[in-house]
Amino acid sequence: MPSSQQQTSSTPWQDRLAEVCREYQIQAPHFQIVSDRRGGRTAWSSVVTVYGKRIEARYWYDGRNITNAREDAAEAALNWLSTQATLATNW
Repeated sequence: MPSSQQQTSSTPWQDRLAEVCREYQIQAPHFQIVSDRRGGRTAWSSVVTVYGKRIEARYWYDGRNITNAREDAAEAALNWLSTQATLATNW
């Protein structure tokens, strides 16, 4: 790959969440994968704990898309963190 091309992350929301946690010197996010049996299939989602708050992904995903579930939870966590007055003052 030529050096002039930038490599993009496949997990931008997770990366940004980890970066924000480092910036504000809070504990790193902890992700948990959860499942729900639905008929003959299993749906997968994710929960992330950050700054003492447990935040669920908005959607459920097929097993091939667990990364999407983690990204969904990370995005929701960043949205929640941005509303926290003690942290959001420098955003």
